[in-house]
Amino acid sequence: MKKNDITLIAIIVVIVMIFFVFYAFQKETGSTLVVTVDGEFYQEYSLHENQTITIEDEDGHKNVFEIKDGVATMIEASCPDKLCISQRPISFNHETIVCLPNKVVLTVENAKTSEVDMISQ
Repeated sequence: MKKNDITLIAIIVVIVMIFFVFYAFQKETGSTLVVTVDGEFYQEYSLHENQTITIEDEDGHKNVFEIKDGVATMIEASCPDKLCISQRPISFNHETIVCLPNKVVLTVENAKTSEVDMISQ
């Protein structure tokens, strides 16, 4: 291999690494918080509206989460390990907070948009 071949390979590697870093760390902010309990859809909340929500089932399992300034945080749980409370706040698309003992999952998603627009209707 000649000097120019090594230079060309090095440039290609650097370009590929730049694209990888750019796309790997690009995160999209979500707009809604989807809550599921025991694998079933429970409720959907806007991340743009500050609120505190309590989920309590018939067995007495309780989770309280807060949406504030576009970020969702689990602030209280009746589970024994309380790992869901120590999970970091979520705001980016596809991030989750999971409370396994209570079977509660919070997932950030983008608002569902209709595939049909006014012209095609």
